[in-house]
Amino acid sequence: MEKDNSARWVDERLAELQNDRTWQPDVDRALAEVRACTTKERAPGAAWTWLAATVAAACICLLVFPESRDVVRHMWGVHHGPGPVDVGQVSADLSKVAAKQAAPNFTLKDASGHDVHLSDFKGKVVLINFWATWCVGCQTEIPWLVEFDQKYRDKGLAVIGVSMDEDGWKTLSPYLKEKGVSYTVVIGDDDMANAYGMIGMPMTYLIGRDGKVSAVSAGVVDKTTCETEITHLLAN
Repeated sequence: MEKDNSARWVDERLAELQNDRTWQPDVDRALAEVRACTTKERAPGAAWTWLAATVAAACICLLVFPESRDVVRHMWGVHHGPGPVDVGQVSADLSKVAAKQAAPNFTLKDASGHDVHLSDFKGKVVLINFWATWCVGCQTEIPWLVEFDQKYRDKGLAVIGVSMDEDGWKTLSPYLKEKGVSYTVVIGDDDMANAYGMIGMPMTYLIGRDGKVSAVSAGVVDKTTCETEITHLLAN
């Protein structure tokens, strides 16, 4: 299949999709075309032809299957209905914490053994970050959270790191000192993780001054987008 023919074939299939929602992709044909491209001699433009065929097959599948469309929306941070907005790479479908729902309160211990309650931060913008010392993505975020804490603490931001390390302060205390962590850190438990619908680490929640969840990120946050959301919440 030549490059122009590939483009025309894609256009024809997309036209069929718009008029006939029962159409399904011809997977066998698509695979045959890809195999044909890979077995041809590498003449000029052959690589582009193979790439075009592969992308065409992927695009058609993404357009046809609703599950695939939802994955793409999540990956690109498209907010398409009830639920928290995405401030990171992948948005989380949470059953227990919905957008504009009051964040569940908690009581956890800090390094001094004192109780820390979410209600202690009433009227502040709160960033809750589930993490662990062994989590590579969490290590990436820590300097950003320290920066946010130092930059916006006096403006009303409270950063709370919820460590899920199994051996607690034995590992955590020297780690926090080494990394120069300045914000509040507590030891998390299953009850809090379940209440917030934690699905992995790192996982970050932004809570507005009204005590309601404003944004959620599963995975390493996009620093710029997260900071923009923080400043927006601080201004309200």
